[in-house]
Amino acid sequence: MNFGGLDPEYTTFDNAMFVVVPVPYDLTSTYQPGSRKGPSAILDASCFMELYDEELRKETYLVGIHTLQPLEPDARGPREMIETVRKSIRNLIKCEKVPVLLGGEHSITLGAVQALKRKYPELSVLQLDAHADMRDEYQESPYSHATVGRRLWEICPLVQAGIRSMSTQEASFMEKNKVKNFSADFVLTEKNALEKICDGIKGDIYITVDLDVLDPSIMPSTGTPEPGGIAWINLLGLLRKVSQSCQVRGFDVVELSPIPGLVAPDFLAAKLVYRMMSYISEGH
Repeated sequence: MNFGGLDPEYTTFDNAMFVVVPVPYDLTSTYQPGSRKGPSAILDASCFMELYDEELRKETYLVGIHTLQPLEPDARGPREMIETVRKSIRNLIKCEKVPVLLGGEHSITLGAVQALKRKYPELSVLQLDAHADMRDEYQESPYSHATVGRRLWEICPLVQAGIRSMSTQEASFMEKNKVKNFSADFVLTEKNALEKICDGIKGDIYITVDLDVLDPSIMPSTGTPEPGGIAWINLLGLLRKVSQSCQVRGFDVVELSPIPGLVAPDFLAAKLVYRMMSYISEGH
């Protein structure tokens, strides 16, 4: 199975612009597990998409999309799994590919950013998420879906959008350190919200999309759904604007926990991945 169900001529590694990396890992999930099944659900749904992008009026797959075999989950712990991801992404960027991670839980993002930071020292990260994920530790581990924002902030300039859930300690830390953070209400109601979020974002960037950034009315299939999320059109508008103003060096879509018999969220995730490829390929 490959992303998009493409014919072999469009999936060769050498000719592909994008390389899809499935990471079926959810060891630190704390509410509803199941995101380990997310990558396979996205790949399955992607085979039923129309490959013509009606917004950009092009067939994005023509730039080439190669799909790797899923990374083997490392049961020793998240630190080891993050290292596995880092090594995989390091090899891809040596070959000038745009890595596309399919999660799996959000902790895997750190491995990708670590690898890309070595190649692009000025890399920034845009985190689209319901949760701040800014704890220093969670359940006695610094490597968790609940700490990934903090670890990213430590190594890269970080911008967060869609946030609507955090602890008192996270809120205090973010205020003290002036973490650039925009709530879901800001995205939905503020005039010129996209321009204000993107102000100062430039150059090389990595985008991480935790699907719980979306409202659970359209994305119920996440481990930690939060009411009051943004809409599909808000998400696409922000992604398109960032892709036009920055060089997107890689991205991920994480935290899909498929619900048996409910395929619409799986299809949304697949469509989102393909649309992000479309936006990025416009600027290359």
